Amino acid sequence: MRLTDLLSPSRVGIRRPRDGETFEKDQALAVLARMFGDRDGLSSSDIHRVLLDREDLQSTGIGEGVAIPHASHPLLKEQIAALLIVPEGVEFQAIDDEKVSILFGVIGPRRATGEHLKTLARVSRLLRSKEFRQRLIASDDPQTVFDLIGQAEAEPSKAGS
Repeated sequence: MRLTDLLSPSRVGIRRPRDGETFEKDQALAVLARMFGDRDGLSSSDIHRVLLDREDLQSTGIGEGVAIPHASHPLLKEQIAALLIVPEGVEFQAIDDEKVSILFGVIGPRRATGEHLKTLARVSRLLRSKEFRQRLIASDDPQTVFDLIGQAEAEPSKAGS
């Protein structure tokens, strides 16, 4: 399964804070949860809570400006992804203590642990290339971001895989 099968342009967002506005980790996770929407009997606030619970265990900020917020829930029937780009960055307690500009969220059924881990590995490989991350962050609209991911999946060397 490709990441573009789990993602859609409607679940890609670009968040540019207004002058003087700060954008916090909790707010970023709330935006991701709203992008996932209500599904399988879970509200977006339920999904937000599940993401926060996961973050309480350990930050999903993997470094180099990337976080992969992820969680599972027994009510979810399938894996789904959402991607939030925050060019100015969000304090995320990442492993390298740097701000995070790319938040690639993944949620899925609790019973599908193997599939979930494979998806997290795919996201990590996709975002390995600094040049590719910079292209995502520089994108002006969600469709462009989605298309870049599709192109990278079609030509893995373009994403540094």
